Amino acid sequence: MSVMKFILKALLISAGLAYATLAWSQESARKTLEGSWEGPLVIGRDNMNLAFTFSINGEDFTASLTSSGLGIYGMPADTVLVDGRRITIRIPRLDLEFTGTTRMNEAGDGIARIDGDWFQYSEMVPVVLLPVENPTF
Repeated sequence: MSVMKFILKALLISAGLAYATLAWSQESARKTLEGSWEGPLVIGRDNMNLAFTFSINGEDFTASLTSSGLGIYGMPADTVLVDGRRITIRIPRLDLEFTGTTRMNEAGDGIARIDGDWFQYSEMVPVVLLPVENPTF
């Protein structure tokens, strides 16, 4: 019976460490998401840049969209959901939804990029966003 207790304790400790590591990783990712993220948007023959700028307001994220090619400068998102590594941004007045997954850097202490999909008017376009100090357009 003592072997079973030892195994149970080892499993509980392992689960606790895994949970703590995951929670730390998510909090680290949450902090490094704040700021501007920019990447190319290719729709048909049109090639333009877009940027989302994330801010933290209390416990929640806010985001704004900037794209000179679309004539949009700082349009606030109606919905910003951050669930672990998954991000969802919705701007209904543009019939727009962006869903993405954060990819951590090699050290695991920050976000290197956001791999996502731009859904607008029943069309889906893959987008990769990289961190920038300020949108470059």
